[in-house]
Amino acid sequence: MQHKRGADGAQGNRLAQEKSPYLLQHAHNPVDWYPWGREAFDTARQEDKPIFLSIGYSTCHWCHVMAHESFEDPEIAALMNEAFVNVKVDKEERPDIDDVYMTVCQALTGTGGWPLTIVITPEGKPFFATTYVPKETRFGRTGMRELIPQIKEVWLAKRTEIDKSADEIISRIGQSSPEPSTTEISASTIQIAYEGLASVFDELHGGFRTAPKFPTPHNLTFLLRYWYRTGSQKALKMAERTLQAMRLGGIYDQIGFGFHRYSTDTEWLVPHFEKMLYDQALLGVAYVEAFQATGKDGYARVAHEVFSFVAREMTSSEGAFYTAIDADSEGEEGKFYFWSEDEIERTLTKEDADLARRAFNTNVNGNFRDERTGKRNGKNILRMQRPPAALASELKMPEETLRNRLGAIRETLRKERNKRVRPQRDDKILTDWNGLMIASLAKGARALDEPVYAAAAARATDFVLDRMFDRRGRLLHRYCENEAAVFASLDDYAFLVWGLLELYETTFETRYLSLALDLLDHTLRHFRDEAGGGFFATADYAEPLILRRKGAYDGALPSGNSVMMLNLTFLGLLTGKVAYLTEASRLSKAFARDVDRAPEAYTQLLNGVDLALGPSYQTVVCGDVSSAETRDMLTALSSAYLPSNVVVFLRSNVEDAELANIVPGTRLKKCVNGKPTAYVCQDYSCRAPTMDTNEMLRTLEEGKKRDAGTAFATK
Repeated sequence: MQHKRGADGAQGNRLAQEKSPYLLQHAHNPVDWYPWGREAFDTARQEDKPIFLSIGYSTCHWCHVMAHESFEDPEIAALMNEAFVNVKVDKEERPDIDDVYMTVCQALTGTGGWPLTIVITPEGKPFFATTYVPKETRFGRTGMRELIPQIKEVWLAKRTEIDKSADEIISRIGQSSPEPSTTEISASTIQIAYEGLASVFDELHGGFRTAPKFPTPHNLTFLLRYWYRTGSQKALKMAERTLQAMRLGGIYDQIGFGFHRYSTDTEWLVPHFEKMLYDQALLGVAYVEAFQATGKDGYARVAHEVFSFVAREMTSSEGAFYTAIDADSEGEEGKFYFWSEDEIERTLTKEDADLARRAFNTNVNGNFRDERTGKRNGKNILRMQRPPAALASELKMPEETLRNRLGAIRETLRKERNKRVRPQRDDKILTDWNGLMIASLAKGARALDEPVYAAAAARATDFVLDRMFDRRGRLLHRYCENEAAVFASLDDYAFLVWGLLELYETTFETRYLSLALDLLDHTLRHFRDEAGGGFFATADYAEPLILRRKGAYDGALPSGNSVMMLNLTFLGLLTGKVAYLTEASRLSKAFARDVDRAPEAYTQLLNGVDLALGPSYQTVVCGDVSSAETRDMLTALSSAYLPSNVVVFLRSNVEDAELANIVPGTRLKKCVNGKPTAYVCQDYSCRAPTMDTNEMLRTLEEGKKRDAGTAFATK
């Protein structure tokens, strides 16, 4: 993170007093930046200037490019300062602002991205939108040098038209809000979503559509649920092919582990090199679930690697998780991750260097082409063209021996790489992304039988509970430099509730379940759309913007509404409270029309719908946690892929009045003859208790035999 004073000791612009690493990156620009707030809007009104709103984030490559080209250039800065009041926003710190104005950009231009460039009136109304703007006009893209005078001229000469246009833009976006349906999202919609993904699946390289390719983990967890429901081997193959290809590709850091943001090509070779916490969390979930579904150790191994990377590189001393690691170092994207063959030979023994070249697909000319010239420049992005098992067979070497050698090679190369200038780390702590990481670690802890992951999830949860609430008990979104600020959004509440529910199923500590219910009830009070169903992105007490958005689209991140669908259904099944299931039904109706238009764009929402459609189960296990038999029963539930099951644990030797109040159905359930006992319930009706783990699992496996005749056609 940059310091608040420049190298010459001079005080920076107004951003120098901010906490966000992204805003501090611009604190010494010659642009007279303001943070978002009353001062900027009051100044714009007083000086009768439009506001140049620039939204980005600290690890954004093209944000850096625009900053170096224009915002650090005194001439362009002078033009901006004369024509505008200039406002910088960190999209990760203020996702509400970003959501509104990204919607504007997409409505006006048909596209979006960061840096996001919007020009607005002093009332916040937009009349111009684009993304990256070069300094000079090139290839038909107007540059800042020409654009600024054009906007200034229009502002002075055509104010009436600008105001009218801005009002029309807001009206158009407001009318695009979803109109609720009278019917819920149906099983046939899940079928259509699967067919949509299948139609754009890349059989050769995995993933969907062409370049650029994003991981989109909720597509993969959706396919696993579809396979579970229908028995579709094609769905399972699509998920597995993608997961395997990503792990072998350049999108995965073969030396330090963890996933880069996305692949710029179809083969997963050349990534956009930033590493985001949410990708690690969501891909961790996908690999853990793939391990549960298939029993293949390779998926467990990737999950372990991702979690080890997060522990090493993205975890604060207090146990919370940092936001991101930059794509750039020393002014070049990806420089930290490139290897020449000379570097590999200097670092490793000849025998290990030969193996590394073969394993990681390097060559003397490089496998990476320079972005400007298109020529190979000797730089290699490490990737594996074949899985270790196949390579071991080629080398006539035991696979375990090969893995051990590659592990030693990785460690040697990692130590050498650590001598390089490291990419900047964004050390903000965001409640929503921490919620995702908590969920991922908790799920990994129980599926992989790794208590250390549960401890890490619990530590992060304690941080959020201790630091991320205001004095009135309202959750906050961002923590940085010992300050928590910004009212939490729907994503914060939804993702944290998800994390708490996963942590409850891992530790069976009732306090996590109780906290999840408290947060859910707060969300129902302050975010719910009483008229149309579903939830707004912001609370009713948050700063009012030009629009109060409500959406369910699952992009790089799942939407808050989609995760709320899962939370409501899960808690409805677990607690027996019909009110939560009713709210889930209202949410389903709120977005049914939008989902029906493009179901494959709502796969996380459909994961929640899949749970709601059922058959779904509540399994209550009673036993002494110190008993090996009890642990075996719980481990059987944890290791199996049972996406339609929620688990409650009753400690036979502990009176838990809090749990009995939350889950009233547990009051009459006891261990039979002092033995660990499972009660499998469906639709609020329980089977006879069983002390046989295999019988319990057989009952739950009936969930695979769903009513395909009325819901899905198996393919």
